[in-house]
Amino acid sequence: MNILIIYSHPSKKSYTFQVLERLKKVISKQNWNLEISDLYASNFQSDLSETEYEREGFAKLDLPISEDVLAEQKKLENADCVIFLYPVWWSDCPAKLKGWFDRVYSVGYAYGQTESFPKMKTVPFGLVICTAGHPNDFLEEIKMAQSMETIMLEDRLGKRFENKEMLILGGTLELEKVMEGHFLEIENICKKIEQYFT
Repeated sequence: MNILIIYSHPSKKSYTFQVLERLKKVISKQNWNLEISDLYASNFQSDLSETEYEREGFAKLDLPISEDVLAEQKKLENADCVIFLYPVWWSDCPAKLKGWFDRVYSVGYAYGQTESFPKMKTVPFGLVICTAGHPNDFLEEIKMAQSMETIMLEDRLGKRFENKEMLILGGTLELEKVMEGHFLEIENICKKIEQYFT
């Protein structure tokens, strides 16, 4: 089993980083391969260049794809399960992760396929994990949880993933009240992954 974590947070002092470390420990107990794409640590370029925009906006498939994008696409092709881990900032993921989708989901690869270009494979399982300051009940009450699920699961993961789920680790403004429950959910993630491969 090949697990890929797309991680997007700039600080090792963050709660999201603690979740990453716990997730790594849980996965390391399995006989699985783990690869982490740390978008901030690698200084992943989130903005489209003018050339990239022309390639995407006008479907100019003859224009080149950047090496960093090709590297991320290769990671996707090797993955059985992709976990997206990030904090919720202003109702969405950080710009760095949004830029990952903008650039890595290139035309001819993730959409607008042609016979002359390799198509993105359908990944068996995608899991979105995000940390949020507000509790889940509140996020559901104001319809933000549903909005985030629609954007991430139906648009960004979409049909590119055979199975997909979202786990919102909410209530982090009162971290001492929620951390234990969150970490229990992290402990059960391997069982969640395994159910799609048995």
